[in-house]
Amino acid sequence: MTKYDDASWHYGGDFPEGLPEKNGATHTGMFLNWCVANDLVSEELKEDSYDEIEKLKRREMTGAEFILESMDGKFSEYDLNDMGNAFARDYYVDETDFADKFSSFATDYINLFDSIAEESDFEYETFYHIEDTYENYDLMKQIIGHRFMEWKEYKNLN
Repeated sequence: MTKYDDASWHYGGDFPEGLPEKNGATHTGMFLNWCVANDLVSEELKEDSYDEIEKLKRREMTGAEFILESMDGKFSEYDLNDMGNAFARDYYVDETDFADKFSSFATDYINLFDSIAEESDFEYETFYHIEDTYENYDLMKQIIGHRFMEWKEYKNLN
């Protein structure tokens, strides 16, 4: 089984003091939220977490909250369908041929929020200080969608 991410990997390590553990799942939550919106999640996840997925779609909970409450903080191949896993293996995972040619999710995430912060003459203390908001998700989902289109062309899926 491939485990793509686990919030405990983040808040269990050099996690900044004073931040909620939820911030260790913010980035993963944004990716998973995009996967839900684009029907790339597994049938098992849809069945097991139907009510929570509906809350996510209605923006009554964030992706990070969903991952922590419904997935025990873990994001793995069991959570995505075949297309979702193929995309995650090339984009969410670092150091892949696709990431070398285009970008990885983590690089896009950091670059996006660093550039926004820089425009406001601000700097995020760490990756974990990026706020878990729908405003931020709406910015990130555009980047993920763009990468997905590039990925489909890269894989000749169009």
